[in-house]
Amino acid sequence: MAPTGRRTGLPEHPSAPTDAVWRAAVPHLARRRLFTVAAAAATLAFGTGLPARGAMAAPQLDAARITEDPFTLGVASGDPLPDSVVLWTRLAPTPYEPDGGLGQQRIAVQWEVALDEWFAVVVRDGVALAYPEYGHSVHVDVKGLDPGTPYYYRFRTGAWISPVGRTHTAPDTGTPVASLRLAAVACQAYHDGYYTAYRHLANEDVDLVFHLGDYLYEYAVNSAGGERRYADGTLPDVFNRETMTLADYRMRYALYKTDADLQAAHATHPFVVTWDDHETENNYAGPFDENGSPPEQFLLRRAAAYRAYWENQPLRSAQLPQGPDARLYRRLHWGTLAQFDLLDTRQYRSDQAYGDRPHVPGPESDDPARTLTGAEQERWLIDGWHDSGALWTVMPQQVLFSQRNFDVTNPPKVSMDAWDGYRASRNRVVAGAKAAGLANWLVLTGDVHVSYALDIKDDFDDPASRNLGTELACTSITSGKDGAARLPNWESHLRANPHMKFYDGRRGYLRVRLDRARAEADFRTIPAVSTPGAPVTTAASFVTEVGNPGLTPA
Repeated sequence: MAPTGRRTGLPEHPSAPTDAVWRAAVPHLARRRLFTVAAAAATLAFGTGLPARGAMAAPQLDAARITEDPFTLGVASGDPLPDSVVLWTRLAPTPYEPDGGLGQQRIAVQWEVALDEWFAVVVRDGVALAYPEYGHSVHVDVKGLDPGTPYYYRFRTGAWISPVGRTHTAPDTGTPVASLRLAAVACQAYHDGYYTAYRHLANEDVDLVFHLGDYLYEYAVNSAGGERRYADGTLPDVFNRETMTLADYRMRYALYKTDADLQAAHATHPFVVTWDDHETENNYAGPFDENGSPPEQFLLRRAAAYRAYWENQPLRSAQLPQGPDARLYRRLHWGTLAQFDLLDTRQYRSDQAYGDRPHVPGPESDDPARTLTGAEQERWLIDGWHDSGALWTVMPQQVLFSQRNFDVTNPPKVSMDAWDGYRASRNRVVAGAKAAGLANWLVLTGDVHVSYALDIKDDFDDPASRNLGTELACTSITSGKDGAARLPNWESHLRANPHMKFYDGRRGYLRVRLDRARAEADFRTIPAVSTPGAPVTTAASFVTEVGNPGLTPA
């Protein structure tokens, strides 16, 4: 979530395209124009310092010559399948340097997967190469594992051994799993406070963590670390500027990933990640940034941001970007209990209507050609619902799906950056859910820096209309600073949105237990992020029953 009113709605740069063809992502001519620009941007990117896919010409470094711990950014795992899971680390003995202190040489890294944390029973091992072209990151897609099984993993290079991580595989797709425990997190501006919520999350008994976007923020971080208020001003000036280049994004991830609490959460639980806007630039929409730069120029930046994102997350090679494009939306399963349809609502969206300011819905925002997901992703989503045999249909995504009226006026203003600004797109998705007969639809949302519990209505303007599903919006890890249980608009928001059952403005995360009878959601909050070590409490708990959409207090 970001300040409103900054985007003009049309490019300000005199050389930027201003014709309507740039303003929709669905019509054929618009797609052709966009793909042409994307291809041009990719060509430019690879000619101006971004590595081409498969560029592996670097000489190999003797790992025995690494004299400082290269595992300063920790370890992580992600995207568990019944027979495999992705393991991640990135070598950076001096993480605040563009090359991590390793120059332009590739490095051999051993990896091990075991049934126990002492590695007495190693079941898989091998050697991966950390290439400078990919920021010395390591992504190992370990195959041949047993379904529904916990594992431990670690990396080694030279004399150095990484911290031990714990992960597990998913159950077999056809297995009638009894229950699942998941957590959802989002929005972790480093400069807005400490990652205390992650320390508590590391101690939770959950099977999966969904990161719903804004893992990184592009804004400058001063030497005091913003709200962290480092007394000695230890952070170098390299962070005190907005991220623009591949080196900038790599170093900013290094800053975030040196945090011990974030490392603890990653080492304890497998993560399933998707991005929102700040991993690249505030409130961007497809090829448009918020400042009206020429799309050709912005797509260069997007290519750098997408590459750095992949380098720093436990993602498979299928998510490796090609220039400014990456296929991040994907589908995972947890036996027959749950299907997860992970969305990307940034890369393919039409530009925000009405200058991206809060506005009453109108012809510009309600144009049927407008899309939040792009036509291909929309088809993939709805087709996957028709083919699903899962009890729960879970849709982890970024921006608020349900209607959210900002005031009690008639008609009320809504966000042009959320699904409210793309009502035709939302209507198509809702129609697809109804046609597929989704009985237990759960939407997980980030972005808003507050906790919401909402009923997804057949008609949001009619409180008596039937419930189609449930939306749970997790608050931020830090973004928005300390927050408060009741923000100034607390009462008006609840009055303007009868389908909103809960609203809390503190930091924290969401914890959900799914079983074959119901879903139980706990909104976990901490009182402050401006000082470390705050306790965690459950602000509220809700239940939605199988076959009976709608939230009730637990």
